[in-house]
Amino acid sequence: MVYCPECETDLDIEEDEVDEGEVVSCPECGTDFEVITTNPIELKAVDEDYEEDEDEDAADEEESEDGDNS
Repeated sequence: MVYCPECETDLDIEEDEVDEGEVVSCPECGTDFEVITTNPIELKAVDEDYEEDEDEDAADEEESEDGDNS
């Protein structure tokens, strides 16, 4: 049995039904978790700002590259 790390609801996930890197959501609290390992199932909360930060970093790199060409 796998329990939500946030609200402790039974997530009803079987080891053979998920892959590492897959994202699952808790139906009770709505939190998204990445599957870190499948045997045993280990979950890590997905950081909602991760993609936004990555996009901002790419934009910052482009700006600094443009400044080097002056």
